[in-house]
Amino acid sequence: MAKDQLQVLNALDVAKTQWYHFTAIVIAGMGFFTDAYDLFCISLVTKLLGRIYYTVSGSANPGSLPSNVSAAVNGVAFCGTLTGQLFFGWLGDKMGRKRVYGMTLMIMVLCSVASGLSFGHDPRGVMATLCFFRFWLGFGIGGDYPLSATIMSEYANKKTRGAFIAAVFAMQGFGILAGGMVAIIVSAAFNAKYPAPAYQDDPAHSTVPEADHVWRIILMFGALPALLTYYWRMKMPETARYTALVTKNAKKAAADMSKVLQVDLEAEQEKVERLAREQKNEFGLFSRQFLRRHGLHLLGTTSTWFLLDIAFYSQNLFQKDIFTAIGWIPKAKTMNAVEEVYRIGRAQTLIALCSTVPGYWFTVALIDRMGRFAIQLMGFFFMTVFMFALAIPYHHWTLSDNRIGFVVMYSLTFFFANFGPNATTFVVPAEIFPARLRSTCHGISAAAGKAGAMVGAFGFLYAANGIGVRKTLIILGVINFLGLVFTLLVPESKGRSLEEMSGENEQENEPEPRHRDGEEN
Repeated sequence: MAKDQLQVLNALDVAKTQWYHFTAIVIAGMGFFTDAYDLFCISLVTKLLGRIYYTVSGSANPGSLPSNVSAAVNGVAFCGTLTGQLFFGWLGDKMGRKRVYGMTLMIMVLCSVASGLSFGHDPRGVMATLCFFRFWLGFGIGGDYPLSATIMSEYANKKTRGAFIAAVFAMQGFGILAGGMVAIIVSAAFNAKYPAPAYQDDPAHSTVPEADHVWRIILMFGALPALLTYYWRMKMPETARYTALVTKNAKKAAADMSKVLQVDLEAEQEKVERLAREQKNEFGLFSRQFLRRHGLHLLGTTSTWFLLDIAFYSQNLFQKDIFTAIGWIPKAKTMNAVEEVYRIGRAQTLIALCSTVPGYWFTVALIDRMGRFAIQLMGFFFMTVFMFALAIPYHHWTLSDNRIGFVVMYSLTFFFANFGPNATTFVVPAEIFPARLRSTCHGISAAAGKAGAMVGAFGFLYAANGIGVRKTLIILGVINFLGLVFTLLVPESKGRSLEEMSGENEQENEPEPRHRDGEEN
């Protein structure tokens, strides 16, 4: 296959790490920073929304969102994200990565602002408009998944490709961290300017009218980082792999990459046309050839991402409830409305700082040494271990003397999610499928993940209320173990070119190389 590799693609594969690699990481990564901020900031303000719009006069406890409203507010963005992943993944293969890339960012910017401007005269109106705009926010976020991963994989060299794609995804950690920090700063400022008594001391005045601005500011802040990177996204050239292998325009691919790599590259238009005539594996997504070559791979990437996100998002979205259950966040009635936002923001920031962010960057540092398969297997294994370690002696962890131990164990499950399948499930689908289907297959895999996130977001809410936190954690432990089993379907792509992994330049009768150690046949 190497003899048929186009010069422009080979140049990308063997290129030394250059400034354009880091530029691409930042441009794509800021999208993911915004994605994570927008998806997780809602969990910081749901308690506040309950106090503002659902407090019942004379009640012993402050108001909280009804379970159906809470599930909708928390989960509606995931519905939009799933739709966006499928739609923009498909569109990225049809229209090109670059042409679609700016659309997703503008949707995110507009809907972040609109979410904070949610209007209405009663709670139902505010929640309905909030859910509407967060659905479309999720739609834009969904498009960012397949496009960012595909663009980064097609720009990267094969030696450090895993680290570059993982670095884009690792910006999620900073997005979650930023969400907590913005909540701390905004709530602290409002609490200082508009002090209020605790709910148990004065229910009527514990939620000041200005608290309605707090959640709106926190939600709208997500538009800022996305807006800052729009110009640079529009300046990025189309990836050479899409231009050469999908649109068959070798001249433009060579010209674009000559500017990026700052070397002279031969267009090789005749070679592209010859390869197009000779190749017999231009199969579609719903073909027997795809099923035979990549069917198990797609099953592996979709199932592992689905199982991971059930556990990951149920923990992340509802960690405030777990912290309250073990006493890490005081009872709601002992605080005023804005102080509660501060406490929840502080808890999320500590978790992000201690486990989420480090876990992502461990993956970045080691993915091209250990390989994707080993990191994913290890991550699922330790997530399973720590989840059972939390669940089985759950009563032990609720005792006041053991609360710090609970937080440490809980943090370790996040650490191994991020130094594990949360990063690798994003990386691998961008590497193992053909260029003409790469964005689509990544979108399908990511959509399966968001289906899992919806199960986690909706299911955990009812499970924790119905069967208790302990049994729910046991279920999540079993789910993590199933993720470990399905990881066996995922091939290793360390150190191999995208065309080698996908069999892009092979004839139909050639066997596909599939060694886990990343070496050729």
